[in-house]
Amino acid sequence: MLGVGRSLSDVSQRLLRNVALRCQQVQCLRVGNAEIPNHKRLQISLQYIHGVGRSRAHQILVDLSIQNKLTKDLTGVELNALKEEVSKYLTGGDLKRCVSGDVQKLIDSGCYRGIRHVDMLPCRGQRTKTNARTRKEHTKQLGKVATSR
Repeated sequence: MLGVGRSLSDVSQRLLRNVALRCQQVQCLRVGNAEIPNHKRLQISLQYIHGVGRSRAHQILVDLSIQNKLTKDLTGVELNALKEEVSKYLTGGDLKRCVSGDVQKLIDSGCYRGIRHVDMLPCRGQRTKTNARTRKEHTKQLGKVATSR
C-alpha cells in the first residue's frame, strides 16, 4: 500500500510541475507602446517597435551606453532610461497617424503622387507594365467586388 501511495504522490507532483510549466507565459517588456521579447538581444528586440530599425536601435544603445545584452537582464534603471530614450522618437501609432496624414494631404491637394495613391499605383516612377503586382492586385480585387454587385 505504501508503494502505491508513493507512486501516486510522485505522479501528482510530476503533473503539477508540467501544469506549472505549461501555464507560464513568456513575459515581454512594454516599451514605446509595443511589447519587446525578453529572450532576444536588446538591439534586435528594440526593432519590434514600429519606427525603430537597425540604425535607430544601435543609436539608442550608444546614447544610453548600454551593452547589447538580453532584454530580461535589464535593470530597472536601464529600463526606465530606455523608455525615456524611445519616447523621444516618433514611434508606433503616432508615426502611423503622421504618415497617413501626409498621404491624405497629397490626396487632398490633387498632385500626381496623390492621384497615384488613390489609384493604388506606385508613385515614385516605377514601371507598371510588367511590375508593381503588389499595388495592382489590390485594384483588381476591388474591381471584381464592384462588378459582382
